[in-house]
Amino acid sequence: MAMHRAVFLDRDGTINEESGYLHKIEDCRFIPDAIAAIARLKAAGFLVVIVTNQSGIARGYYTEDDLLRLHQYMEIEIVNGGGRVDGWYFCPHHPDFSDDCDCRKPFPGMLRTAADELEIDLASSWMIGDKIADIEAGIAAGCKAALVRTGYGRREEALLPAQLPVFDDICSAVEYITNPDSKR
Repeated sequence: MAMHRAVFLDRDGTINEESGYLHKIEDCRFIPDAIAAIARLKAAGFLVVIVTNQSGIARGYYTEDDLLRLHQYMEIEIVNGGGRVDGWYFCPHHPDFSDDCDCRKPFPGMLRTAADELEIDLASSWMIGDKIADIEAGIAAGCKAALVRTGYGRREEALLPAQLPVFDDICSAVEYITNPDSKR
């Protein structure tokens, strides 16, 4: 069975602007050129998988149906821009009341589930996000990981171990992943 390379992407602050508990289509703003970056990943043969913590569901701020409608809208926008998302995974659990949860980043549950379902080779895959929890989830799953300075990334960068790559945005991260000989 052939295993696939993938790039796991955090959602808020990585592909769309961080707005706090985003769940309404009218509030969704993609980070500039994020859709083009996703299209580039697909053209380079990567699976693209979104992994996102969504505690707003457990907090009662919005429903799972609200979230699925937003993801459907985002998927249409991404397809219209020449890309595609191969899987959407979310953790609906509350961070303070989720003792049995292994899916909420920094735990690697969403990445491992996606790897099982989509036949992903984690060792040849990447996790990109704007928070240390994203990076920790990627590393715990066995992926390479990179922080982006969009969203919370600038604030979180100081907490990052020095050897891990940091990029201004998803576009520069994707440039590096798809063309590793390029200069950062």
